[in-house]
Amino acid sequence: MENILDIARKVLKTEAEAVYSLIEKLNSNFEKAVEIIYGSKGRVVVIGMGKSGLIGRKTAATLASTGTPAFFLHPAEASHGDLGMVTSHDVIIAISNSGETEEILGLIPFLKRYNVRIISITGNQNSTLSKSADVILDVSVKEEACPIAFVPTASTTAAMAMGDALAVALLLKRGLKEEDFAFFHPRGSIGKKLLIKVKDLMHTGENLPVVKPDIPMSKALIEMSSKRLGHTIIADSEGKVAGIITDGDVRRGLEKWGGKLFEMTAGEVMTKNPKTISGDELAAKSLSIMESYSITALVVSDEEGKPIGIIHLHDILKQGIV
Repeated sequence: MENILDIARKVLKTEAEAVYSLIEKLNSNFEKAVEIIYGSKGRVVVIGMGKSGLIGRKTAATLASTGTPAFFLHPAEASHGDLGMVTSHDVIIAISNSGETEEILGLIPFLKRYNVRIISITGNQNSTLSKSADVILDVSVKEEACPIAFVPTASTTAAMAMGDALAVALLLKRGLKEEDFAFFHPRGSIGKKLLIKVKDLMHTGENLPVVKPDIPMSKALIEMSSKRLGHTIIADSEGKVAGIITDGDVRRGLEKWGGKLFEMTAGEVMTKNPKTISGDELAAKSLSIMESYSITALVVSDEEGKPIGIIHLHDILKQGIV
């Protein structure tokens, strides 16, 4: 028996070559497929049986999440009533390596009757499915990755890659932006990174620790303790951000001045010109700034440089923005 790692390397090499070979197979048919889907007033209905069905579910999900309305329809269920989900405005993507899947071929008469456009993703250009399709996308592979040639491996990988190529081409053609993509993923980490802003998480109002530069450190510490953020903002006579005092500043101050720290003013201890951010910036950006400067909070300021909030690292992590 071959070495396990050698087997794995061979599988990965075979599948990688299968996907790479698709580049040479791309032609005007791919462009036509994109145009058909883009110009459709309906949805993309993806069908496939067995392993091709699993690839179909993934393809439909990828299309839907990138701005192309799509869903997966099981061919067997379709012939028992679910065909009612398909309208004449829809586009069918039929995935079948052999192009002779009985359950899919059984749907062809209905689809033709209602003039539904069919895009086939198949490894057999001379199959019945290919002859019935409006567009054929060739995903034929030289060999499967498994020595038992009947086990779908490289062929399913190629089909999935072709589905991804369609989705990305359509995404770019539609001009989908990060904000649009986030709209389809409001509860996921992607959506959170692209939708949640600093102003959604920052501490404001009575929860915002702010003191004047001339206030004694003893009172500044009370402000820090009562607001429980481990920070206090120092605002000058015009109400603008002048500095910040953190738990770290207090510890370093005790090491440097000892008990005399409590006789000093906040202005003498503060870190001047702290990092600030606008409330309209993404919370993910504030996290990036914190990581860059090894700090745990950012002052949120308005256009005049006045403090309106503080966003803390813990607030960001609680939201799953990582």
